[in-house]
This record gives sequence, C-alpha cells and structure tokens, in this order.
Amino acid sequence: MGRRTDRHFEQEESDDHEKSSIPMPVAMWDFHHCDPKRCSGVKLARTNMLKTLKLNQRFRGIVASPVGEKAVSPADRRIVELYGACVVDCSWARVDEVPFSKIRGPTDRLLPYLVATNPVNYGKPWKLNCAEALAAIFYITGFPEHGEALMGKFKWGHAFSKVNGALLERYAQCTDSADVVRVQNEYLKELEQEDEERRREQEDEDDDPLLFRNTNRDYPSSSEEEDSEEEDSEEDNSEQDDRSSIEEIQDKLGNTRIR
Repeated sequence: MGRRTDRHFEQEESDDHEKSSIPMPVAMWDFHHCDPKRCSGVKLARTNMLKTLKLNQRFRGIVASPVGEKAVSPADRRIVELYGACVVDCSWARVDEVPFSKIRGPTDRLLPYLVATNPVNYGKPWKLNCAEALAAIFYITGFPEHGEALMGKFKWGHAFSKVNGALLERYAQCTDSADVVRVQNEYLKELEQEDEERRREQEDEDDDPLLFRNTNRDYPSSSEEEDSEEEDSEEDNSEQDDRSSIEEIQDKLGNTRIR
C-alpha cells in the first residue's frame, strides 16, 4: 500500500517539474469556485502549463472573459504571440460573484459558439472549462498546436477538437471579431434548419397511416373461405360481427396521430 502511495507521490512530483511546450505566457485568475480535483485549470497549473495570477495582477495577453465586448479572432494573433492567453477560472453558477472590475483589461474577449466536451458539461454549448477556453483561443488565433498541447493533458481532451474541429477551422479563417460573429450566426442558423428538418421528418412519420396498419390480422386463405361457407348462418353472422369490429378499430388507428 505504501509502495503505491510512493509511486503516486513521485508522479505528482514529476508533474510539478514538467516544462510547458507553449512558448508564450498562459495564465488564469482562480477564484476557487471549483473542486480542485476536477478543475482543469488547477491541473494545468500543476503540470506547469499555466501560471496562476493574483487578483491585482494584470495580464497583457488575450483574456477569455464573459465581460469582453469582442469575440476572439485571428486579428488577435499578434497579441497572443507576444503576450499569451489567459482565462478567468470561476463557476458558471457563481459568475456574478467575480469582481471583473478588478481584472478587466483592454484585451478581454468573448468566445464564440463552441460545445463543451469536458466530463462536467459534456455536450453543452458555451459551457467550456478553463482548458477548453484556452485551447479555443489558440485554435482560433492560429496556434492549434498549443491548443492540442493543453488538451493533451486530459484523457477526454481529444474530444474537443473532434467535436468542434470543423467550426474552429471556420473561425480561424475569419478576419476579425465581426467576421467570427457572422460565421457563428451562420452556423447557428444551420443548426436551426437541421432541427426543423428533423422535426418535419418526425411529423411526416407520425402522419403516415401505413405506420398504424393492423399487421397482426390473419386474412383467410381460399380453403378457409370454402370451409366457412359450409358453416351455419349463426357462425357467419358472428364472423361478420368480428370483421366489422376489426375494421372499425383499424379505422380509428388510421386516424390517430402521436405527438
């Protein structure tokens, strides 16, 4: 048991001395809203992929922040190249508690539409964690290798580019913030149209009377019809009653719609 603990300690120690492959500064303001065992920013700090800033420290690079007024775009490439990227590490549920007035700067940027692939918010649009936000900045500004380096620190990290890769490429081909917003809105319109087409297809299936045909009914063969002719009139009347009952039920099913 002690031997396993020692190996774990050695691994943590090696993580602390690991050197980042990203040449420009990568940083975050940590407001300790998250469980440190699950926080992507804390893990990146532990592996020396980023530095944690104090509240009163300024950062000259691009900052992914919900109070930004422009979307990050390829026009920010030079700033990222010289001064790096930063993120505000806080809970989405407690974002109102963050003193943005103390950390707000001229390079705050909003992130365009992207889908989270982290275990906490998988599949949710806009809900990126720190690692995903930083990676998005690097992807969009033309440094995809640095985005890959960040996501490579997580077992689930490969999913981010797999899910968002095509859209990130479209953002990376834009000229400025306005162009990124235009591409984002076009993409959202495409999603809306796809949803509408799926909805219409579902409605068409629901309205198709063939889907409600009584396939369990056994129609008589010619020999069975001959035998039935030999039966007395009472049985014939009973059979007619049963048949009319089945047809009546079938008609009702044909007029039923499931929503």
